[in-house]
Order: sequence, then structure tokens, then C-alpha cells
Amino acid sequence: MERLRHVELLPAREATTAPWPTWAHADVRAAYERTGVREPWAHQAWAADLVHAGRHVVVATGTASGKSLAYQLPALSTILAARGRRGERGATAIYLAPTKALAADQLAGLTALATGVRATTHDGDSPPELRDWTRDHAEYLLTNPDMLHHSLLPGHARWASFWKSLRYVVVDECHHYRGVFGAHVAQVLRRLRRVAARYGASPVFVLASATAASPADTAARLTGLEVDAVTDDASPRGQVAVGLWQPPLTSYDGENGAAVRRAASSEAADLLADLVSDGVRTLAFVRSRRGAEHVALTAAELLREVDPSLGSRVAAYRGGYLPEERREIERSLRDGSLLGLAATNALELGIDVAGLDAVLVAGFPGTRAALWQQVGRAGRAGQDALGLLVARDDPLDTYLVTHPDALFGAPVEATVFDPSNPYVLAPHLCAAAAEIPLTVDELDLFGPTTASVVDGLVAAGLLRRRTAGWFWTDRRRASDLADLRSTGGQAVQLVEQTTGRVVGTVDAGRAHGSVHTGAVYVHRGETWLVDELSLDDHVAMMRRADPPYSTSAREVTEIRVVEEQTATTWGECGLALGTVDVSHQVVGFLRRREPGGEVMGEQPLDLPARTLRTSAVWWTVPDAALATSGIDPADLPGAAHAAEHCSIGLLPLFATCDRWDIGGVSTVVHPDTGVLTVFVYDGHPGGAGFAERGYGAAGAWLRATRETIVACACPEGCPSCVQSPKCGNQNNPLDKAAAVQLLDVLLQHAP
Repeated sequence: MERLRHVELLPAREATTAPWPTWAHADVRAAYERTGVREPWAHQAWAADLVHAGRHVVVATGTASGKSLAYQLPALSTILAARGRRGERGATAIYLAPTKALAADQLAGLTALATGVRATTHDGDSPPELRDWTRDHAEYLLTNPDMLHHSLLPGHARWASFWKSLRYVVVDECHHYRGVFGAHVAQVLRRLRRVAARYGASPVFVLASATAASPADTAARLTGLEVDAVTDDASPRGQVAVGLWQPPLTSYDGENGAAVRRAASSEAADLLADLVSDGVRTLAFVRSRRGAEHVALTAAELLREVDPSLGSRVAAYRGGYLPEERREIERSLRDGSLLGLAATNALELGIDVAGLDAVLVAGFPGTRAALWQQVGRAGRAGQDALGLLVARDDPLDTYLVTHPDALFGAPVEATVFDPSNPYVLAPHLCAAAAEIPLTVDELDLFGPTTASVVDGLVAAGLLRRRTAGWFWTDRRRASDLADLRSTGGQAVQLVEQTTGRVVGTVDAGRAHGSVHTGAVYVHRGETWLVDELSLDDHVAMMRRADPPYSTSAREVTEIRVVEEQTATTWGECGLALGTVDVSHQVVGFLRRREPGGEVMGEQPLDLPARTLRTSAVWWTVPDAALATSGIDPADLPGAAHAAEHCSIGLLPLFATCDRWDIGGVSTVVHPDTGVLTVFVYDGHPGGAGFAERGYGAAGAWLRATRETIVACACPEGCPSCVQSPKCGNQNNPLDKAAAVQLLDVLLQHAP
């Protein structure tokens, strides 16, 4: 019982339905009725009415709440009603998904409806003959932002009849568009609006999102339009018991003698075995393929000790499975032949599982939206269900299991991205000018900083100003300047050593720390070992491997304030937001045992320093405040360092980032401020909006930091509170008690 920190009972909810809208096409209504939908739920009907009336809408309701019907009903009805006498295309719709698997599942659902609407996917795997048919005949086009960016928008002239008829744009799972990726997609959607307007179309945008803070504001920032939010979920739900589980401290042989907790994956394996032995259909979400396979194998071994036949009723699921393999897993879970499944997050957007009794989440998945999506897999048929979050050895997980209101109260996290980031905006302005020359009247579409960025592009010779506007003058494909899923710089290709196959890429800014020689790298749930990183060739040679350890880079970091954009005071202390230059140098890496996290050894590296200009939030405590704080001056470096680590771990609670998206620097006397200063900065060129969110939520964020340190049961600091897996100074010095005193001084006058 000491591991079960909290149980929250989410009450059952009866369904509320509404009549079919009078405008719904008879064939579409009949198709839904054939699938068992006698009437739509109230939120579906409300959203569909708004969309049909021409309002831009974001549907932000729970998992399995039928968000698809809210946009399919008006889109399919309009497409059928607009057809010519001989079936000519009169209206079209674009559906955007963050993954090809999700688009494929949506197509399968549309095909099963059998409305007669001509729907097809359009992605990198589509053969030329299908692309030609799609361009000339498709009415409902399912694709992804990357294909829109590289193909449909640059080649808009060949798609003229499609653009002319465009009535709806659906942006599914829009909470996935955050950080730099979200900023890129926001600019792609602005380019889409511009191209559509060229052909006389003004499509209605419909966004679907898991529940999150301020969905209307997030959708408006993504599209550049005013958006109505539909958040009242009228779908049925059984009672859900949600437990918060913290593994016990098992030893004190961690880094610098720190306490070590039992791994979340090991706890999840035990829990999965317990639930399956009781006949409970259970899904366990684990962060990596290796972790999922470890959980499945361990649970199977435990079950065989109870009943030899039970071991075969547990399996692992990971990315890369063929559609028929995914369907077989779904069938086995539904008919009960498979009782337990350990899966990576690849399952979240690639498989439709209903009828589960329980969901285990091994480690907070990064956002509340993702947690509720995963927990929402349980109880999908309306029956009662169990959800269990098993905390990792991490400050954010520690905070959540000791502060349940952060999960069960009003959402505090915001989907953060900055479309005006010049490193993102500049290549999209080039792409837009290559599609259709830019005019003065269009600059506001792309954001308030557009004019200055355009001037910079003209000075660089990429755009040329003429009477009619700005023209693309380079011989390259303008769309190649922006990689939507990258943060800038030439990406490093990940190449399989034995075959020469390119299995993926990693951003140039992250390559030193994640794919250095000797690194263990997890790509799409699979574990690889990097044999060589060639910086000149931008290639990392690697091979599939499952070593019993993970790696974490050691970095030396320096920071310089370039510009302070805004600031405030908390009594004698200060808080600021601005632009900084961060200098990084990876000097080595640690090997940590998996599971467990114990340090096995360190290896030096010789890599060059890199400089990053980005955004940062920083706080200062002057000498006068420190003099009366009671903190021994010798403890100040450890206090600031510990507070920095824990605050980095807690920022994802307020901004939808990962702790690996941000960095920090702390110093007792910084040359630019002259006093004790702690910086937290965005790990992306130009910033991704995370530091800005930290500045806006600084009081709540830093109070949560203090409370996490106090709540942790370890005596002197551990990975659950003040130690960081990516610390460049080997988590030394750290002073847990002095960090609390320092934060008390800082927060004494905080709002």
C-alpha cells in the first residue's frame, strides 16, 4: 500500500444524444446507422452544426468520444450534395494526421462506412498512378503535413480543380503539433490558406484534440483563425479508478551515492502479471521497444510460475508491424485469447483497441493529454475500468504522484509553439514565395515579425523585391529549406552499418548528445548502438543491438545574455525572459544499467563546441537576500544547481515539452547579471516557446519545483528530485536542503 500514493474515482457518465441534423445527407446518416449509431452524441451534433455553418472548430473531448463523426458528417454530406449529375467532383476535403498509420486507419473507417465518397491516402508510399487519380478524382484526401509541405502546396497548379473545390481541412490529433514541429505545421497551414484563396476557396478548419488547456487558443495559434472549442463530452463512460503508483527506494548506490528507485518497467511487469492472472485484460504502455519486450517477457515468466498456460497470453507490441499483424493483435485482445499487451507509444496512433479492463502507464508520457489518451483505452465499451500511472525516477513523476490535483484538477499545461520563430518562419516564407509571389497585404498572414524576416531574406539573396511583390530567386526547391520535424541545420542521417540503409535522421543540434560514437539510441521503439559519428559527412553509422545499458551525454555549457526582452521583480529577486547564446560541448558519456539506472562507467569524447542562439527564462537572487537566507555560502553552488535540475524536470507540467527539449545553467555569480542566476533555455534555434511559457507560469512552476524537492523521500537528492540524467557536471555539486532554502527566498514575494 505504501506504493499506491493516490486513487481517484472518475464517476460513470451516461450518454446524451441529439437528433441527426436536418442538413445531414440521407446516405451518410444511413451509413452511420448501419454501423450502430442511432443518434449522434450531443457534442458530435453540436460540433457538426458549427462546422456546417462555416465556423472553425476544435473538438477537445476524451478518448473514444467519437470526434471523427463531428467532422466526417458535415464533410461527407457536403461532398455528396455538391456532386454533379454524373458524379463530378464538386467539393473536396483534406484530412491531416501526424502519422501515416493514423491516416490509414481513418481511410479504413471511411471505407467501412460505404457512403460512396471517393477517399484515398496521399503519402510518400503512394504510386504515381494513384497520385494521378487522386489529383483528378479524389474528394476526401487523407495525408500528413510533410506531404502537404513538399508536394501539394509546391505543385498547387496541377491540383487546381482540387483546391478550387476545397471546403474542409481536418487537423487530427492536433495536440501533437507542439514545439518546433508545431511552429512548422502552423506555417504550413497558413500557406495552405493562401493557396486555397488563390483558387477562390476559404475552407472551414476542424481540429480534433485530446483534452488540454485552452484548446481554442492553441487551435487559433495553429491555424491563424478564430476557433470555437467543443469540450463538453456527451459520450458514455463507465467508472474509472485511476491510481498513482510510486516504486520503492531499493538502494543507495546511484550516482554520488544517491537513492535509487525500482524501475517503472519492472513494477509494470509485476502489475501486468497480477492483473492477467486475475483475468483482467490489460494494456501496459512502456517508453521503448526494449522496455515493452522486457515487460512482456518478465510478466510471461511470472505467469508461467502460476499457470504454464498463462505465459502465452501476454505479448509485446511495437512500431513497424504490418497492418495485418496489428489487426491480429486487435482480434486477439477482443476475443480474450490475449489478456496482456506491453506496447510502445507507437500503438497510440496505430491500433484500435476496445474492451480493455485496465491500462498501465510506465512513466508519465509527457503531457496530461497523452496520459488521458492512454488511460482512455480502458473501459471503451462503457464498462468500469482501471488506470494506473507508475512513476519513473524523475522529478515530474514524483511531483504528480505526490500532488494528484495536478493531474485531476484543471489542465495547467499548454500546447506550446512559436510560429514567429525566424528559424521556422524564414524557410516557409521562401516556400510561400516560390508557390505564389508574396505581396505586402499577405505579410500579416504569417505573423507580426514577417516584414523583418523578409528583409533578411532579401539581403541574403533568397528573395527578390519587385513591383508585384517578393519572388523566390534560388534554383533549389524552396520547400527543401524546411524539415518540419527538424530544428534546423543539416540533419544527421542514421545509417544501418551492415546494409547502408538510412533508417532515419536526427537534428544537427542534437546529434552530438544523442548519436555520438558509443551512444545507445532508441529510434521508433528500436534500440541501436552507434559505431561512428562523422560530423563532416553528417552520418551516424549504427547497428541494431540491445545492450543492458543506456547512455547519457556529458556536456560543458556556458551562457551569455544577448537581450532582455521583459522582466519583473519579486521583492529583491528578479525574473527575466530574453535571448541568449548557449555554448555546448559534449565531453563524454555515461553508461547506465537498464533497468535500474545505476552508473556502470564513463567514457570521454572529443567533439567540437557548438553555439545556439535561443530563448531563455532566468531568475536572480541578489547578495543582500542571500545574506539573510541562512544558507552557508559554500552551499550556494549546490543549491542553485539542484534547483535548476528540478525546475527543468517540472517545466513539462506547464509547457508541452520534454526535459530533453530544454536545458539549464546555474551560477553563483553570472558575469551578465552580477548575482546568483539560474537559466532555463529552449534547446532549439530561435526558441520553441517553452521559456516564454515558463516565464508566464513562473510562480506556479517554481512552487511546484520546491514542493517536488520537499516531497521526495530521499535524504540528500536523487533522480526523483534534483539529479538529472543529462547533467554535464556529473550531478555535482547538489544540495537538496539548500535548494529548498534558496527557492523559499525566491518565492517569498512571488505572485
